[in-house]
Amino acid sequence: MIRGILWSFVHRCYVVTLFCLIRATMGSFRMNFQQPLLLCTLLLHALAKETEALSPDGEVLVSFRTAIISSDGVLQQWRPEDPDPCGWKGVQCDPNSKRVITLSLPNHKFSGPISPDIGKLESLQFLALHDNNLYGSIPPELGNLTRLQSIFLQGNYLSGFIPSELGNLSQLENLDLSSNSLSGNIPASIGKLSKLSTFNVSTNFLVGSIPSDGILANFLNDSFVGNRELCGKQTQKICSNGGSASSTDLAQSQFKKRYSGLLISALATVIALLLVALVCFCGCFLYKRLGKNDGKGLAMDVCGGASIVMFHGDLPYSSKDIIKKLETLNEEHIIGAGGFGTVYKLAMDDGKVFALKRIVKINEGFDRFFERELEILGSIKHRYLVNLRGYCNSPTSKLLIYDFLSGGSLDEALHGLLGGPATLYSFLRGE
Repeated sequence: MIRGILWSFVHRCYVVTLFCLIRATMGSFRMNFQQPLLLCTLLLHALAKETEALSPDGEVLVSFRTAIISSDGVLQQWRPEDPDPCGWKGVQCDPNSKRVITLSLPNHKFSGPISPDIGKLESLQFLALHDNNLYGSIPPELGNLTRLQSIFLQGNYLSGFIPSELGNLSQLENLDLSSNSLSGNIPASIGKLSKLSTFNVSTNFLVGSIPSDGILANFLNDSFVGNRELCGKQTQKICSNGGSASSTDLAQSQFKKRYSGLLISALATVIALLLVALVCFCGCFLYKRLGKNDGKGLAMDVCGGASIVMFHGDLPYSSKDIIKKLETLNEEHIIGAGGFGTVYKLAMDDGKVFALKRIVKINEGFDRFFERELEILGSIKHRYLVNLRGYCNSPTSKLLIYDFLSGGSLDEALHGLLGGPATLYSFLRGE
């Protein structure tokens, strides 16, 4: 609309300019025409520059950037004043047409939805936005990108249904939507993607029968594991009613099971916290007695025999690698302590950092109940909850592995130890 107004105004300027030039040619040009002539000339030049500013694909990527609420700053390198986005980080263009063919930005801490405008990148062949904090639904507009060969969106917080429009991507070879919060059925249209060689929807909340016709019949259980309500020959789980339940019934069933499961989990968590409160004094006593030797105790715990239990399947380390790192932790790595245990900073060789919380075991009965609670907490994934990646089950304690958050602790925020008085609201906003 703005561009249309500009064109209308410039058209009038063009008429005035033409009139001025005619009068000047006739020898009756006066000084009072010099200013509008100069203004119109500048506007024509500005419009010419504006029409050359950024390609349509560049405007789509600017829209993508606008939808992202926060990141590690990589998108600040994108300059809207460039003629095209081909030099932007994570973007690759066709050398001849200058159309975007690759958008690869994994592990950049993106938080926000995926802009539907991404469906306008008509030449896009490779899309990789995995291992970020993206949320919202997968845009159905991706189905317009008929040249797409690879989609990698795993390791985010994407929710809603898998768009059936993805079945339009006849050139698609790789599709990874694992470790999200997707629900509903796997669209039958996905089975028509004859070139699909890699497919992974594991660790979501998908339900119903897996389409047995088409390309999906070639994939094994690893592509579907972690979806408790999925059934079919690929998972070796027989579908009730022959897998012919209507989509309405499945949606209602999913709604009831999902929210009743969350309610049960919440109640179980409250019960667990009450049990923990009952042994709080005992825990405080053990901490005071063993706190000074906590570093040695941690090494002794691990060396005494330990097993690693992982959730979501997204810790790219072997149990041996994790245990080896645990053995090196001591009191220098402590970043927090309290009545329920001590928190360590666990840095892996690839630079990724996790928070490790050590909780001393009380008795075997509590230990079994606690393991059940950890399984429930590990199955919940939400962008407002710190991810519980797994735990190490040692003979004398539990070692919980969480994502590391660098914003300090809630205690520090409430007591104003982050550089002055603070409120809970400002702490949650990261201020």
